[in-house]
Amino acid sequence: MNGEDIRAKAIGEGANLGVTQAGRIAFAASGGRINTDFIDNSAGVDCSDNEVNIKIPLNREMTEGRLAFEDRNTLLKEMTDDVAGLVLEDNRLQTLALSLSERNAAAALPSHIRVIEMLEAQGRLNRAVEGLAPNDVLNRRAQDARGLTRPELAVLLSHSKLALQAVIEKSDLAKDALLEPILIDAFPPAMQERFGKAITEHRLRDQIIATKLANRIINRLGIVIPFELAEEEAVDLAQLTSAYVTIDQIFDIEALWTAIEDAAMPEEGRLELFLAAGTAVRRHMSDLLRATGGRIDPAEIVATLRTGVTKLEAALPSLLKNEAKLTSEALRARLNAAGADATLIERITRLDEMDGAIGNAMLARATGVDELAATHAYVRLGEALALDWARAAVSRYTPADAWERLLMAGLARDFEQLRLDFLARMPADDPVERVDRWLSDHAANVAQFRGLIQRAQTSVSPSPAMLAQIASQARALLAR
Repeated sequence: MNGEDIRAKAIGEGANLGVTQAGRIAFAASGGRINTDFIDNSAGVDCSDNEVNIKIPLNREMTEGRLAFEDRNTLLKEMTDDVAGLVLEDNRLQTLALSLSERNAAAALPSHIRVIEMLEAQGRLNRAVEGLAPNDVLNRRAQDARGLTRPELAVLLSHSKLALQAVIEKSDLAKDALLEPILIDAFPPAMQERFGKAITEHRLRDQIIATKLANRIINRLGIVIPFELAEEEAVDLAQLTSAYVTIDQIFDIEALWTAIEDAAMPEEGRLELFLAAGTAVRRHMSDLLRATGGRIDPAEIVATLRTGVTKLEAALPSLLKNEAKLTSEALRARLNAAGADATLIERITRLDEMDGAIGNAMLARATGVDELAATHAYVRLGEALALDWARAAVSRYTPADAWERLLMAGLARDFEQLRLDFLARMPADDPVERVDRWLSDHAANVAQFRGLIQRAQTSVSPSPAMLAQIASQARALLAR
């Protein structure tokens, strides 16, 4: 029977190839709810992986005389429920990632097409084998406001994780001390308590961390963000992963994900919170990649920036000006309308309001200026030249294709980096006073630039060309 002819509401595949991929896509396109066999049956593979990972260090303990065979078997039996919990949690998060990707699949189709192209270029994905249509067919879907179906998204999800896992394994990231908790958490509590040293010395340490970290990033940020951000910032996926680990540590992002999952709220609100938090995390990662040129040692960066970022967060009310407040209010209203938890709305809004904190903390570190002084100067310059408005206009614009997305990402970068570069050239005695003096000395040029901004502000929707011209003129003005 063809997928579009089935009258069921949902299908779960309890065996491999219970349905063909073409049948799954047809069923999903007709309104049915279905994943794929490798999603529905992944618990079996996951369970086997956990078994192997557990037995390797325990067998070493037996070989070296620290654990008797009978005691090992007793321990394995005692850990059965905990292993089941680890497996079920992995599978829950994976299907949650699919739901997040499906939620805005129509709007994200150009981005999904670009991910497909990137995976193809890496030799990781074959459209004919995976049942993914050519670009011209997918682009026609976009015209009809239809995105990839859940089975198609499942294919992208799995290949994205494998691609990320492979680059992490080849990098030195897994050896960073910050990632040791990810390794330890991959094992049941009883084993953590009794054989912690055996876990940290696991011969598959790097592979386990790579797998868990790839799962965490794709499950939390989705399929698109890692690949888009790597392309926008001209970095590889290993550098992208280092940025995620660093931002996670500085802003305690993992605790935020857990809080969203645990809160009592409608599922629609929960999905909105995940998407909003992911967008904020993306911006912070972008800032970090830009500020460091992609050369990130997570432990070192966290030690360098955490105190300064915390100081900026405490002073946030004094740093937010009109444009930033309007953006925050709009985000707060959108999340509230979705029925999200009020406490978490404030938490995510604050994370979004901290956009730019990484760059300013890095600037303060490089110039020896206090973080608050540097950021007040940054805010003062942005307010005086309406660069905050231009940055917000970029974020509101919906790119039509991958090229326009790259353009807008570059402009967003420019409206922040222009200020940071300008301040880095200033004497470090009193940044705000220096900015005010510069604005006074160049009052005529500033007024001319503000006239350009006002013309753009009268437009219903500022175009990429307008915003690109504003960035160009801002660059010329700040070079004076």
